[in-house]
Amino acid sequence: MDSLVFSNMLHRPARTIVSVLGIALGVLLIVFTVGLASGSLRDKGKREANVGAEIFFRPSGSIGQSGSDSFRLSGTTVDELKKIEGVRMAVPVGQTSVNSDTGIGSRLIDGVNFEEYSEISGLDIKEGRAFQPGTDEAIIDRAYQREKSLKIGDKTQLWDRDFTIVGIYEPAGGARIKIPLLTMQKAIIGEDSSPSSLNRVSTILIQIQKEEGMTEDQIKERTENVAAKIAKVFPDNQLIRAADMEELYLNSFPAFEIFRKVIIGVASVISALVILLTMYTTVTERTRQIGILKSLGMSNGKIAWTITQEAILISALGIATGLILTVIAKLFLMKFSSSQVELNEWVIAITTVVGIVGGALGALYPAYRAARLDAVEALSYE
Repeated sequence: MDSLVFSNMLHRPARTIVSVLGIALGVLLIVFTVGLASGSLRDKGKREANVGAEIFFRPSGSIGQSGSDSFRLSGTTVDELKKIEGVRMAVPVGQTSVNSDTGIGSRLIDGVNFEEYSEISGLDIKEGRAFQPGTDEAIIDRAYQREKSLKIGDKTQLWDRDFTIVGIYEPAGGARIKIPLLTMQKAIIGEDSSPSSLNRVSTILIQIQKEEGMTEDQIKERTENVAAKIAKVFPDNQLIRAADMEELYLNSFPAFEIFRKVIIGVASVISALVILLTMYTTVTERTRQIGILKSLGMSNGKIAWTITQEAILISALGIATGLILTVIAKLFLMKFSSSQVELNEWVIAITTVVGIVGGALGALYPAYRAARLDAVEALSYE
């Protein structure tokens, strides 16, 4: 039986290959697209958390900051936070989104005071220099530099004006582009605003006091204690632990789950239709062969199972090919850009099951048609 299935597949190699690639496309659509979306969210969460702070102090109801509404924290709050027991550093940060270079989508930028931000985050200038306060200068991380093929002295446009790239930094943390905080405040809040109105930020990074040799559990416990003290003084603000930032980003987009289900559904339909077309054509072309098998005594069930086996095997090959193409696409994308693709085992498992089931369902009608063929008519088929 197995040799019959393989011989059927090898009889029309071009069609078999096209069918396998059709299913592989569906697998690539699911695993790569979902992986790119979840990987980008997770990477953003990791970079947000990788700034040396244990606690993010933000306006209530905010996660990522965007626009003038996010600049709701007074800069004077920084001094109040520093007085709370257990707080080592409190660093103000502005964060907003601007149009991307391509005009499609947006990109996140940070406004920081370089000296204190570099102290809390460990940011180190690897090439060039730090920006000067209040200027139209920017620094970018190494990954962003490679992705955009930028160099020191190049321009990047923010708020319809040119900012000069003066430094390349590592490690990546927060937004990939950083500019002077005062420059961002003037751009967001207004050049003519009073000093008190201008002195507003979107986030305050809080680093707790730690002793040498503290374990992760001890740091976590102290972070919770400090957060509780801050919450008593500022009950209306939002406190986010850096350790929770990654999962928070993934869970903060409810539409992502809907997106994933739609992609899986579309890919399932593609797989089923590819198999249906392939196996229907197979049955039509092999009508005479099926008649010969029936005349030799093969039962309707065995004929239907042969067709189904071929469909399942093609589906399995398509799934394997799709996963290989996904890995290749992931390596290629990550080599030439800063984008991240997360190959989730659960998504791969769902894709495999969906692909096999879709292939089996797509083979149902062709298998039924083959089993119902009349042997005499099939033998006389030309």
